Amino acid sequence: MITMIAIAIDFFEKINKFLVDTVTTKEIIFDYYLNFIPWINGLLWPLFALLAVIFFTSRMASNTEIVSMLSAGISYSRIMRPLLIAASIIAITHWVGKNYLIPKSNKIKGEFESEHIRRSNKKTLDDNTHFFLNPNEKVYIKYFRRSDSTANTFRLEKFDEGKLVYILKARKLEFKEMPNVWTLKDYEYHSFDGLKEELVISHGGKIDTTFNFTPKDFFRYSNQMEMMNTSDLRQFINEEEKRGIDTAKKFKTELYSRSADPFTIIILTIMGFSIASRKTRGGMGFHLAAGVILGSAFVIIQKFSMTFSINMGLYPVIGAWIPNIVFGIVTIFLVRNAQK
Repeated sequence: MITMIAIAIDFFEKINKFLVDTVTTKEIIFDYYLNFIPWINGLLWPLFALLAVIFFTSRMASNTEIVSMLSAGISYSRIMRPLLIAASIIAITHWVGKNYLIPKSNKIKGEFESEHIRRSNKKTLDDNTHFFLNPNEKVYIKYFRRSDSTANTFRLEKFDEGKLVYILKARKLEFKEMPNVWTLKDYEYHSFDGLKEELVISHGGKIDTTFNFTPKDFFRYSNQMEMMNTSDLRQFINEEEKRGIDTAKKFKTELYSRSADPFTIIILTIMGFSIASRKTRGGMGFHLAAGVILGSAFVIIQKFSMTFSINMGLYPVIGAWIPNIVFGIVTIFLVRNAQK
């Protein structure tokens, strides 16, 4: 039901762009919305589990079934066991989806969005970019223009055992052909060999050469980490760290959250059961309200922790697991004080 509501809201938000752009009904349904469903479910499954447990357990509590089971000598943990088994199955399914299945659909959805909905979804790296081609070669580019695959103010520094070997500069670096052939325009070559130096300056000249990078290395989708399965994501992080590009932290946060989110389902299941198993005058309405408040608090803490991980220097693994740690402590308190 929530998935259908989400699709309806998203459709009415984007209907004007669908009408203006040259996009077919088949593309909207099969390329976007069939891939929108796994994405929205990947985000909301923990909250779905919380609301479902509260709804089910609250009905049992209002019919005095929980009290009857406890009075018959059935332990609180035994009553909770079937829910934990179900939550574990859902968590495992969620883990497989988050790590391997949903990224495939996110890639199709993301490409559709960048072409028809948000063209700014595809961005180049920040200005004044520094990165390593390998441990001995460092590159600086002032600005890269995606429209024609050109870089302004290019500089390559080559080192050998910590000593500078040469500096290659160019006013403009232009991509020529695949896989990695580039053209240097208005270039300058300055080499060092002990006390000997060689300087070559070519005003208006150009030369072709190869570098270990391509134009696609200079732009990112804003949600690119969601479009990679875990194997590709780990490989991408390793490559970014070797090059010294600072975007790896955001991708690490996504990597660790893929393991933390499925575990959230188990925590919220226990929390929902401990809240809804007590019979109250407010009945199901009170239990659902408590569940919505706790679920909203979880989302807020999760967003704050991820923001701190990406922008404030917090370790990504800590930022991904802080919501589970906080709500794990709250869950332990609720279980200890539940009606037994």
